[in-house]
Parts: sequence; structure tokens; C-alpha cells
Amino acid sequence: MILFASVIVVAFLVGLLSGGRIRRFEDLHLRWPWLAVAGLALQFVPLPEGAAGTDLLVRTAVLVCSYLLLLTFAALNIRLAGVSAVFVGLALNMVVIGANGGMPVSRGALESSGQTDELQLLIDEGARKHHLLTDGDVLTPLADVIPVGGPIKQVVSAGDVFVYAGVVWLIVAVMRGRIPPESLRGQGAYRGKHRKGAEPPADLAPPSIPPAATMSGTAP
Repeated sequence: MILFASVIVVAFLVGLLSGGRIRRFEDLHLRWPWLAVAGLALQFVPLPEGAAGTDLLVRTAVLVCSYLLLLTFAALNIRLAGVSAVFVGLALNMVVIGANGGMPVSRGALESSGQTDELQLLIDEGARKHHLLTDGDVLTPLADVIPVGGPIKQVVSAGDVFVYAGVVWLIVAVMRGRIPPESLRGQGAYRGKHRKGAEPPADLAPPSIPPAATMSGTAP
């Protein structure tokens, strides 16, 4: 959580330094935001800790469902800057979690990041949403194997890197007003000059017909 909060702070600082404005978030319209809320809420559901059997199935199902909700939300908002990177990161994390019944965490990465307490916790408690990486795990390059040292002291995955990069990209883009027209609030009020009911521009109005000129002479 410390790393994610730090990423958010850095994103806002970059946005401000590049001429962005926080108030521009008022113009942002996200599609189906409740999907993101539901997906994140599932991350905090207490999960069974058994390494096999029903515990493993339930834990895997809940975690995969969480990521599917988040991926659907990202797909619906894919036109926004940075969301494509968030989508890739979420997909990578879901694949490795689904394949291993949780996210494997490297012992070496925990030691390098100064998390000896967390290492001992994983050894003592066994399988959880995160578990200590073993020889039986698959897709381990996508697991939590990237150490982040002090003062943050965290281990992240390749998917996390994509997610963080996408979040920074999105925040900065919104603050600088780089929002697709279809993502702006109140867009339905605008008809456009080619929509039904809109008045045609002056330069496209039909020319007026001058009154008939008076003719002299005798009609045939």
C-alpha cells in the first residue's frame, strides 16, 4: 500500500509540474465504476489458507473473480490514457495467481527488500493470498520477484509495474486535459453541427433568392 500511495503522489506531482489541474478530474466520466469497487472489495475478503483441496479452489476462484471484475472495468474504459497498461498488468497478475492459487513471492526478493518479518510470516502461515515461492509454482517470472528497498520495503510483480505505470499515465493525462470526448461528463447535451436539430452554420445556409428584376420592353 505504501508503494501504491507513493505512485499516486508522484503522479499528481508530475501532473502539476507539467501544467495540469486537479479540478479536471471533475470532467472525467468512468464507465461502470462499481466493477472496480467490487473487484477491489474481493481482495479484502478473508480466504481459506489450505494449500490444496476446497481451500485452494475457493481461494483461486475468489481471486480470479476479483481480477475479472477489474479487467472488465479496464476494458470498458480502455480508451482512456494509461488504462491499456493497467489492463495488461491486471491480466499478468491474474494469470500467475490463477495458475498458483495465489501470488508466489520470492524469498530472495523479500530478503533484498528488507522484509524478514514478512518472510517469516509466510513460512509460518503457509498458503494465503500470497505464499512463498516454491519449485512447484509456475510462471514464476510473473510472480512477486522484484524487490523495492527502503523506506518502502515491498516486493512487486511485472504486472504491478504495468499497473503503476498506467495509473501515473492516466492521472497525468486527466490533469492535462487529455480526455477523449466520449469520456467527458455532460457530453449528451451537445448535438454537434451535423446532428438532427442543430442549426446549420451561416456559411452553409441556402442562399437567398433576389426578387425578380423589372424587365423593360414588350413581352413576346
